[in-house]
Amino acid sequence: MNMINALAISIGALAAVATYLCLGTALGLQVWALFIGWGSFYHTGGGTEGLTKSAINHLWGVVIATVTLFIVGTVGGSVVVTSIIVGLSVAVLVLGAHSAALSTIPAGVYGYASTAAFALLTGVAIGDIAAIGKAALIVLISLVLGNIFGFVSQKIAGAMASDA
Repeated sequence: MNMINALAISIGALAAVATYLCLGTALGLQVWALFIGWGSFYHTGGGTEGLTKSAINHLWGVVIATVTLFIVGTVGGSVVVTSIIVGLSVAVLVLGAHSAALSTIPAGVYGYASTAAFALLTGVAIGDIAAIGKAALIVLISLVLGNIFGFVSQKIAGAMASDA
């Protein structure tokens, strides 16, 4: 079997499992964040290196977003003040790329954006560090689980394609 067909089968089957895990259980996982993590795994090159790079940079983005949301929620202020805080935090996110471990900037952005979106769209009290921390943890687990689903889908597809 060719690799595209093998990937279609493995990703399709695992997508059903992932969706059930997110929607059919009380774990609170976010299916959209899981799929972002899954795509990020492939975007960063797949394999063990892609899994590691994607997960570490998701964590970086989630941490930066969490701190940013807390500062915005604590300081408050106008749109101008919020914009400056966000701009500075994104600069910090990108400056992390000076470290090889944090050099996969797009995966960091996925973590940052996913955390901010989940917190802001679900009405999390961003000035409450416990509330924002819980939201960030849900996003991080969902993203990293998506990375793992990507890794597993790649392994299954590889085994199916090599059996041809």
